[in-house]
Amino acid sequence: MVFGLGRKAKKDEASEPDDSLTTAESREDAAAGSGVRANGPLDESEITSRDGYVDLGALLIAPSDGLQLRLEVEEATQRVVAVTLDLNGSSLQLQAFAAPKTEGLWDEIREQIGQSVGAQGGQVEEIEGSFGTELVAKLPAGLPDGSQGYRVARFVGVDGPRWFLRGVLGGPAALERAAAEPLEALFRQVVVIRGGSPMPPRDLLQLRLPKDAAATPPPSAAPQPAPAQPAPAQPAPALQEPERGPETTQIG
Repeated sequence: MVFGLGRKAKKDEASEPDDSLTTAESREDAAAGSGVRANGPLDESEITSRDGYVDLGALLIAPSDGLQLRLEVEEATQRVVAVTLDLNGSSLQLQAFAAPKTEGLWDEIREQIGQSVGAQGGQVEEIEGSFGTELVAKLPAGLPDGSQGYRVARFVGVDGPRWFLRGVLGGPAALERAAAEPLEALFRQVVVIRGGSPMPPRDLLQLRLPKDAAATPPPSAAPQPAPAQPAPAQPAPALQEPERGPETTQIG
C-alpha cells in the first residue's frame, strides 16, 4: 500500500449518475431500523486491537491491495485536515469531526453542502444509499474538448458516538454503485478515535502521519493535484484544489 502526503492529478467527471445510484430504495429498509452504523464505520470501543490498521491518529484505516493514502495539509496551520483513499481510479476523502452527545450533524451539514454547491452554480440531489441519506453534487466543469460538463461528487455521512465521519466519493465511484463498492467496504472498516477530551462540535479530530512512515521528497515530475479539504469547522464540498503537496511515503 502506498502512502502519500500531498497532490495528485484529478480527472473531472462529466456524466450523470447511473440508475443504480439514484434508485437505491432497496437499501433504505436495511439502513432504517437496524441503524446505518450496524456494519460500520466503527467507534474505537467496538474493536479489541489497533493491530493491522494504518494509524492516522483520529482514524484507523484497514489496508487493501492497491490502496493509496494521501493526507491533505492546511497551509496556514500545517495541520493534516483530511485523508484521501485512492483505489481503482476512484477516491474517498475522509474527515472526522467532534459531535454533540445527544444529536447528529449530518442533517445540518447536508443542507450546508447544498448551499455551497448551489453558490458555485451546481446542483445536489438527495438519495438513499448504503449509509442512509446521501448527496450527489454536480458542479459545472469544462471538458477537454471545450464543451461544458459536470464534475460529480457523492457525499456520505455517518453520526457516531460523539463524532461525525464524512466521506466524499469521486471518480467512477461517485457515479456507479459497482465502482463504489470497494471504497464503501473500506469506509465501513474505518475506526474513529474520538478520545475523551472535551471538544466543540464540528472541530476536526486530529490526523497525523503514521509513526513508522518515513517521508521522502516527491519526484520533480509528480502529477499536479486533486481534491482538497473544506474549511475545518465548516464541512463543505471537497471540490477545490489543495494548497500544497510535499512528501510521499511507502508503507508495507
